[in-house]
Amino acid sequence: MKRYITNQVRQDLQKKMVFLTGPRQVGKTTLSKQLLSEYAGGQYLNYDVATHRAVIVEQSWRQSAPLLVFDEVHKMPNWKAWLKGVFDGRAQGQLILITSSARMETFRQAGESLAGRFFRLRLHPLSIREWCDTHQVVPQLALSHLLERGGFPEPALVDTDTEAHRWRIDYFSSLVREDVLEFSRLKEVNAMRVFAEMLRSRVGSPLSIASLARDLHLSPVTLNKYLDILEALFIVFVIRPWHRNIARATMQAPKVYFYDTGLVIGDEGLKFENLVACHLLKQVQWQQDTMGSAVNLHYIRTKDNAEVDFCLSEGTVLMHLVECKLSDVKPHRALVRFAQEYTSVDAIQLVRECKAEADIGRIRIRDAATWLKALII
Repeated sequence: MKRYITNQVRQDLQKKMVFLTGPRQVGKTTLSKQLLSEYAGGQYLNYDVATHRAVIVEQSWRQSAPLLVFDEVHKMPNWKAWLKGVFDGRAQGQLILITSSARMETFRQAGESLAGRFFRLRLHPLSIREWCDTHQVVPQLALSHLLERGGFPEPALVDTDTEAHRWRIDYFSSLVREDVLEFSRLKEVNAMRVFAEMLRSRVGSPLSIASLARDLHLSPVTLNKYLDILEALFIVFVIRPWHRNIARATMQAPKVYFYDTGLVIGDEGLKFENLVACHLLKQVQWQQDTMGSAVNLHYIRTKDNAEVDFCLSEGTVLMHLVECKLSDVKPHRALVRFAQEYTSVDAIQLVRECKAEADIGRIRIRDAATWLKALII
């Protein structure tokens, strides 16, 4: 399966190193090996594999390799200085791709800077557009499939729901058990697991860290650290309320969503909202990574609890409002209110089961599957 990001990786490799990050098992290794097949003599080296690690440390890979793929090298002591030396001393024309299942900025270290030497690209789970293009199905069928299976390639592609369910149980437990240890102590893993489990049923609601901290008998500082770790490992992503004053927005309650929609515990409405969040984040980060756009994803909420699920901004300017509904085509009251207040904003109500699209005042009622497929990725 060709991924939406493949051509961009090819282009960027011709100019600089490429850092390709994203959730574990989202398809980074598969994409890397597809690219390697285009470069005879290219080499893949994973720091987690003992024999590969020895080659990495000793720098004994084939010096003539046209493409080098280094996986998980951020776990290496002083990896930035090491990578700077490799890049600056590489053979003429040699391309370097770095992949990681954790945000590289999480592993910033003092010392050497890689500024000007790399492009960052983030790989996301499958979208409705990718599924439609690959399987030649209508958007509504693609949306139903991704709601049921989630967008990670393996559970999306297996033959039965049972196989997908087994994959998900193992995936979630191994993430918390193994990957979290990179960031925290062994005794914290169980608390982290309980916290992550609690988040699965709190998708889409403003998150009260103080309340959760009381339930878990932990400090809010500790829970915020745990949330940062889960975000750094691409297990969850955090959406904060929109405000022209960035500092004020940061202090307000965030909403949390999972990269894997299949991990959400709740009704179809919550899963649908999570799927829309994943698509919007994918769109925003694609624009950030490939165009340098100052776009961001938020939600919008007032002190009197009027709320719209998502909004997209560019700099300090609000550009789009997006509300999610399963079947309700009556314009959402808060969406109407904010559309009247921000007259230049594009206000959209995405309906999962939309029998007829309509424009009602400034509100566009749209079929969710068709609208999401029309996104650029």
